[in-house]
Amino acid sequence: MKKTEIKLEDVHIVRDYTDVFPKELLEIPLEQEMEFNIGLTPSTSSLFMAPYRITLEELKELKTQLKEFLENGFIQSSISPWGSPVLFVKKKDATLGLCIDYRQLNKLTIRNRYPLPRLIDDFFNQLRRARFFSKIDLRSGYH
Repeated sequence: MKKTEIKLEDVHIVRDYTDVFPKELLEIPLEQEMEFNIGLTPSTSSLFMAPYRITLEELKELKTQLKEFLENGFIQSSISPWGSPVLFVKKKDATLGLCIDYRQLNKLTIRNRYPLPRLIDDFFNQLRRARFFSKIDLRSGYH
């Protein structure tokens, strides 16, 4: 027996509150002007690392993704003495995932010491009685 697939529109809370749920992900309003500071070790000057070598295919993909991020307001143009190199990782579906190598910058940051909650256990406890699950691609998960 084949499981029937439930569409988002079939979920009564989505149907009852259509004004809350966007028709497209890009309609979700972005939070702008967030202020935050990253603590750096004393006497740290700006850090700029030379870009890694990338293939022509990766360069084309980099331009495509940066254009998309700019258009969606995820990033903005800037001139800065700080810079970290980018690289790509091939995902399971053979698309290229953009990564920024912050390892050298991380060496200069002051670590925050906060206790971590028992995330995995808590997460599975919350899912125990769930009826619906979804799968998303977090390609732009940090934006």
